[in-house]
Amino acid sequence: MRDADDTFLDLDNPAPIQPDPEDQESSKRLGFNLFWRTFFLLALLLFGSILAWLQTLRSLEFEPRAVQAAQQIASLVNLSRAALVYSDAIARVSLLKTISEQEGLLIEPREPTDRYEPFDNDALGQRISSEVIARLGPGTLVANSVNQKPGLWIGFVIDRDNYWMQADRARFNSTGGKTWITWLVIAVILSLAGAALIARLINRPLKQLSFAASRLRDGDFMASRLNEKVATTEIREVNIGFNRMAQKLAKIEQDRAVMLAGISHDLRTPLARLRLEAEMSVADIDARDHMVADIEQLDAIIDKFLDYARPDHISMSPVLLNDVIRACLYAVKDIPDLRFNIDLNEDIMVLADKVELSRVISNLIENARRYGKTPETGIAVVDIAARTRDKWVLLKVRDHGMGVATEHLPNLTKPFFRGNAARTAAKGAGLGLSIVEKTIKRMGGLFAVVNTSSGGLAAHIRLQRPPKA
Repeated sequence: MRDADDTFLDLDNPAPIQPDPEDQESSKRLGFNLFWRTFFLLALLLFGSILAWLQTLRSLEFEPRAVQAAQQIASLVNLSRAALVYSDAIARVSLLKTISEQEGLLIEPREPTDRYEPFDNDALGQRISSEVIARLGPGTLVANSVNQKPGLWIGFVIDRDNYWMQADRARFNSTGGKTWITWLVIAVILSLAGAALIARLINRPLKQLSFAASRLRDGDFMASRLNEKVATTEIREVNIGFNRMAQKLAKIEQDRAVMLAGISHDLRTPLARLRLEAEMSVADIDARDHMVADIEQLDAIIDKFLDYARPDHISMSPVLLNDVIRACLYAVKDIPDLRFNIDLNEDIMVLADKVELSRVISNLIENARRYGKTPETGIAVVDIAARTRDKWVLLKVRDHGMGVATEHLPNLTKPFFRGNAARTAAKGAGLGLSIVEKTIKRMGGLFAVVNTSSGGLAAHIRLQRPPKA
């Protein structure tokens, strides 16, 4: 992991800082596999059900429709035949004209030279043809067209004379393919909308639980409360159990804060007493100095533990970055083995907790003083620079020491981990960078440490800029 000396690490896609794989996997399972899997399964079920119902309806419709159509055709033929048989020649002409005009039926003689196309080009046509022939008897013909005139043509016999009767075919057509497709598309659209609604209703309580769990993980116990009056019994029980757990964790957090305050007081009182006794009772100056140094180290370690265990609640507000850094530098200006190179604009504002941000800068400076001294001079030269980018402020704190082995970089922000021997000349609790990372995350930022190309370690921080008024 290398970084140019005068550039900032791209924290929009940094290698050292990746979202928690467990969080990513959990989010993926919740966001994709749960919602979309439920949606697709419901959609598939509904779509299969629609097809099954359509096929069932078509199957149930086929036989009754064929029989009904054949019955209507036979009735028309029988009525027309009876009317023609029992009418005289003069009345027959008038009757044929009336039937043609009012009923849309054309009756004309059938010639031996007539060319016709059989009415059996599909299953329904074959079934209607066979049923009509069975009802009207042998010699009956059912055709699609006669002499290239389309329609429903029925050939029948009256007193050994052959006739054609042309009827409107639309009366006896089955429901068209376009009609079935239209209803199928409508049913599919409604099914998909219903599936999406059902999947969302199923997924919503889990999304709320996921959000509440993330807030609880960040220490916001009040915002993690779930609704205990939902209608679904199982979800209500889960929400009640989650809220009780959050309340207990809040109580544990409160007890921890009280306990830490008590530990700090109870430990520092005897330490102060030991230091006073050492300075007054130990005659050997060298031994006394070592004892005082040990007591100071214990006091510093207690500070680190308290900083790391500090409650996660912080107050965010616009902070002038230059003021915070200058205040931190003023506190260490008299340390002889520290040198600073500052590259800051005067007006850079960040959204942060001023006290917590000061603690971050102080920790990074102390880390550089302890572990980042230049080997040739024994002085820790610390470069501090900041740049703005879109809605973020990029801050870099870099030393010129020996750096850290590449394989150890991911472990530097783990509690109680200290790097290799080159960066462990001083004793410590191993919590400095852990505190920095934890604090930066609480303020909604990102933190990464990398080796620079010319040696030394660079800490990169990304903080939010305050929204413009």
